Amino acid sequence: MRIVFYILLGIHGIIHSFGFLKAFKLAEFGAIAQPVSRTAGIFWLLTAILIIAALILNITGNKYWWVLGVIAAVISQTLIITVWQDAKFGTIMNIIILIACFLAYSNQHFTNLVSSERVAMLTGSKENKNTRSIAGMPLPVQKWLTNSGITDSTKIKTVYLTQKAQLKMKPDQKNWYSAEADQYFVTNPPSFNWSVRLNMNPFLPVIGRDKFEDGKGEMQIKLFSTFPVVNARDNKKIDQATLQRFLAEIVWFPSAALNEYIHWEEIDEQTAKATMTWKSTTGMGTFHFDKEGNFKKFSAMRYDGGDESSRLKEWIINAIDHKTINGIKIPVKLEVNWQLEKGKWTWLKLEITDIRYFTQ
Repeated sequence: MRIVFYILLGIHGIIHSFGFLKAFKLAEFGAIAQPVSRTAGIFWLLTAILIIAALILNITGNKYWWVLGVIAAVISQTLIITVWQDAKFGTIMNIIILIACFLAYSNQHFTNLVSSERVAMLTGSKENKNTRSIAGMPLPVQKWLTNSGITDSTKIKTVYLTQKAQLKMKPDQKNWYSAEADQYFVTNPPSFNWSVRLNMNPFLPVIGRDKFEDGKGEMQIKLFSTFPVVNARDNKKIDQATLQRFLAEIVWFPSAALNEYIHWEEIDEQTAKATMTWKSTTGMGTFHFDKEGNFKKFSAMRYDGGDESSRLKEWIINAIDHKTINGIKIPVKLEVNWQLEKGKWTWLKLEITDIRYFTQ
């Protein structure tokens, strides 16, 4: 699809250069029967240059290519109107260019929004002053933290990680959609910002962003980076669900377990219940570990949405594989499931591709 667009854009630019050649009598261009003045010819050449420049910027990944694309399409369409009978079909290409530019602008706008949110979140992060010791934790939590490589002096402030994933949007979906995501965490105050790009097919690009901040949750999914599919905020169910997600995902930065906003209760020697409270939002979940202290499973009763019809359902995260990265042993492959009335729905398979820890 992208290659076809490049080819059409290149042809469109070449055709505009013919208008310049005709105006200065450097070559005949039979497709335009009407005379072209030298002034108009200069604009035909300028448009060709702008189109080719936009094409090069697009190919090289410059996010501002759409600016030149819009200018080129507007000038091109003005020129086409002056020789409408001969060049009217060029309007189709200009419409395609403007649509592509609009989508590129929307994608950039969404990306800038996420970037500004992350800057604000990271700027507001504070030193992790957890004062609790590993020895004061329930035995299964102690074993997990020690096995993970955490000590009382480990005070992770922020985390950045990248992921690749496979998703199923519906329980009866047969094929998996691939996705790539990245995420920032702050441990004080507890917050995260997660951005995902879902590759459903070349014609339906989908991006999304989830965040938890100041005790509030927010979820957005947009088609073509523009049209909202999900836009949930100012909702207590979403607040609790995103808090529970933060709680579950501390397995990637286990030192957060020592923060006072998480209360631990031992169930047995391999299981502990965690209750997290931040601002006006509270959520809980159960951590399961193996005999060596590796994280095995997290389960919680979690809302499956934010509307009135959403209900609490069992949400389960299973660890598939572990790896030590930057001195901390974490689960790097996981499966996320919903327990439905008809049975288990595995909707997400996730792999950590990189993770970085910052203590300052």
